[in-house]
Amino acid sequence: MESDHRTSESKAAVRSFSPPARQADPATLGDLAAAKGLASPVRSVVASPRPVKGKAARRRLQLPPVSQAEAADEEPELAVAEDQEEAQPLPPLCASPMRGMWRSEKVALYCDQVLQGSKAEDADEAMSKYLSEKLRLKDRWLGVWKSNPELFFEKYEEASIPFVGILVEVTCKPRQNLSSCFKVTVSVAEPFSSNIANIPRDLVEEVLEELEYSAPLLEVYPVEGQDADVRDIALALEVVRFFYDFLWRDWDDEEICENYTALIEERINLWCDIQDGTIPGPIAQRFKKTLEKYKNKRVELIEYQSNIKEDPSAAEAVECWKKYYEIVMLCGLLKMWEDLRLRVHGPFFPRILRRRKGKRDFGKTITHIVAKVMTTDMVKNLSSDTLLQQHDDLNLALDNCYSGDIVVIFPGEYQAANLALLTDDITIQGVGKREEIMITSEPSHDSFVVSKADNVKLMQLSLIQQGTVDGIVVVESGHLTLENCLLKCEGTGVCVLTGASLTITDSEITGAQGAGVELYPGSIAILEGNEIHHCNNLRTSDSSKSTLGGVNMKVLPAPKLKMTNNHIYNNNGYGVSILQPSEQFFIVAEAALNKGAASGDKKDDKMLSKVMKTLNVEMNNNRIEANLKGDIRIVTG
Repeated sequence: MESDHRTSESKAAVRSFSPPARQADPATLGDLAAAKGLASPVRSVVASPRPVKGKAARRRLQLPPVSQAEAADEEPELAVAEDQEEAQPLPPLCASPMRGMWRSEKVALYCDQVLQGSKAEDADEAMSKYLSEKLRLKDRWLGVWKSNPELFFEKYEEASIPFVGILVEVTCKPRQNLSSCFKVTVSVAEPFSSNIANIPRDLVEEVLEELEYSAPLLEVYPVEGQDADVRDIALALEVVRFFYDFLWRDWDDEEICENYTALIEERINLWCDIQDGTIPGPIAQRFKKTLEKYKNKRVELIEYQSNIKEDPSAAEAVECWKKYYEIVMLCGLLKMWEDLRLRVHGPFFPRILRRRKGKRDFGKTITHIVAKVMTTDMVKNLSSDTLLQQHDDLNLALDNCYSGDIVVIFPGEYQAANLALLTDDITIQGVGKREEIMITSEPSHDSFVVSKADNVKLMQLSLIQQGTVDGIVVVESGHLTLENCLLKCEGTGVCVLTGASLTITDSEITGAQGAGVELYPGSIAILEGNEIHHCNNLRTSDSSKSTLGGVNMKVLPAPKLKMTNNHIYNNNGYGVSILQPSEQFFIVAEAALNKGAASGDKKDDKMLSKVMKTLNVEMNNNRIEANLKGDIRIVTG
């Protein structure tokens, strides 16, 4: 689906980001945050009203929140007074009907029913109109108001108390303007119910009085046990929340987009690809973190501008521009992610900023022994003039390496963040069976093994990926050799970026959520005597969503691949997939060349042979079998 995303920088600068101009007051920003359903960090900072005074404020300082679950297990820290009404548990909320919707149903709902061809700048009005029509079905109903804990407590643990839920009766007044339907009148419902066991009812009443008994509609969730009209309202609220939480971007109404519904369809596809596992989990996590960071940075800028009381100083103006350009950079990264052509791995960018050390000043190389204890038996095969250093930590050994050094690892389990910073020509070699030398990634890190050295070798090792975002091994530049290694992937597999080269021999790659080996345009790979199996291990029942499997090549310019004596089997996509940008790319003379080809299609065997020759792909004595989609496929992307 094509759409025009041209940035209007002047418009963006004039609107919410005009450094160093001041923004609206916090109350106005709070209404906007509530209306557009920003994440909780946004609401907690921007949307909070001024603190109530007197007795209620003192209670906030003294009363620790106790959830209903905690109250059931142990005594609350502050007992409820005898004459104070104890809150009952909250009733169940209406079931979420959107969870069972198919991708096509979501597209039809948003593009055809709600937006109906609206432009980005009209999206708020379309959502408001959709909600107001549903709210006319019932003017009074019960719901749980999930309010900000800061309204009630001075100190609390956000992890255990993400919100203060109050059972309220909602009164929907006739709509007066485009944004008023995002505010409703609420009052405490009977029986008094909350997720906080010891919250005083009079405190809730005082907070509501301070808010003039008005709450953002999107913070209210209808409860079960009401009629069909209320269930329709619950669905409408979820539709609007989902739009502002997952589909709306703050830059949408600052740009020119000829077909906004097409853009929304792309974002629905992105969300569905994340949910069903088509996009590997670690990549999805990076996207979510980047989106959250963008939202938070945007709020930081708004807050900073709103706190400038007089004419901005030069330092304040510079700070505004710094924050603005940081937001612009995050915005650009998120747009790259939303590009359908970049869905497989997300946008790669150089991870290694460390400079090469080169050789030592005295020209000697050192062999680093990695073991808890070093014995003479460990070094008996080394020459007498070998310079040795012993480490019990692999990370420390890598930190002390210079070009030409060798790292010898004895059996054990290791972690090393420096594996993601390989800039010097070193050899990392295990001693014993490869299954006995286990190196695991750190789940909190983006990268596992990343190389940009001219010549790095990894031999007789097991690399076990645990939650890292990038491929299990990424070759950014230079050449990397994997020899007799076991690669247990959890996210994506081995990635060879443009201009880099890779040699894998006698190794095993399994479990990748994408392709086992991913070749980017202009890369080079030699694969000899390897097993690549059970890749494209996606958590989805729709097998048509991805063709990746054992080896995937992206062309233009074409990578170079030599495969000999490999066994590629039991992958959920194709054994080998070749991704071309268009069907016309490989057309030379015959009309048959504008078709896709599978290894089992005899009429296209000639076409496949010519394409592989054009791509400089050499394949000899490989066993490619039992792959779900087929053996070899040319895919138009």
